[in-house]
Amino acid sequence: MTLRRFLDRIETSDRSLVVLNRQAPTPVQRMLGNLFENQPISIEEIEVPSGEEDLVLVVEDGSIVAQSPLEELQDSILLINSDLFVTGARELEEIELPSVIKELDDVPFFLRGYPHSHSEKLLLILLSRYIERRAWEQQGGTLRTSFQQLSRIEDEVGTKRVYRTLDDSPVDVHVYGAPGWEPPRDSTITIHAGYEEDFLDSWFVVYTPPEGDEHIALLALEESANEWSGFWTYQRSLVEDIDEYIMRRL
Repeated sequence: MTLRRFLDRIETSDRSLVVLNRQAPTPVQRMLGNLFENQPISIEEIEVPSGEEDLVLVVEDGSIVAQSPLEELQDSILLINSDLFVTGARELEEIELPSVIKELDDVPFFLRGYPHSHSEKLLLILLSRYIERRAWEQQGGTLRTSFQQLSRIEDEVGTKRVYRTLDDSPVDVHVYGAPGWEPPRDSTITIHAGYEEDFLDSWFVVYTPPEGDEHIALLALEESANEWSGFWTYQRSLVEDIDEYIMRRL
């Protein structure tokens, strides 16, 4: 039994993206298309007289469930690269997730990293940072994060900075991966090291708050080198099931 069991809990969604009255250059639209190229989400452009320009909508069953200016997607994911997060150039409190990305929860995804794609894996990085920010803002609860290799916490300046910030908060932080890093002596971070499949082939960030409905989990499993299948969800029961599995088995 592995974390892969949870992939079967997500069904294909009928949500789609609509770009309304696009004025942005064609390359921007192409980047948006590339970001969702392998996802079960269609993208179309429509022109509506007197409608807002460069607006991205999430549509489900004929209803608009979320909207964001195209500029927000440009600034948060389309026109940046992973170095912004790895080097720590963007602080934790500066991480923003556009509404149209937030509302693509419970949609199964397949993402590729470099060299297959320059942008798809950014979605995983952005979502990870967003969940870490949620935990930091709540100032409590439990955060469980996998790194495949625990040494990444030390090697990536941005990641190191984020987890120092979380370490200074009341959040109960647990990190998972192959051995290779030990927290400072005064740290409250708990490490879980191993070489099993769940340690080496998973990318998860799971946050359970002290109370309320702020539960959120990102789960991605590496299918082959730098290719990931997974989902993110706000379903409390599903987040709690993933959290319990990790707590008991890793």
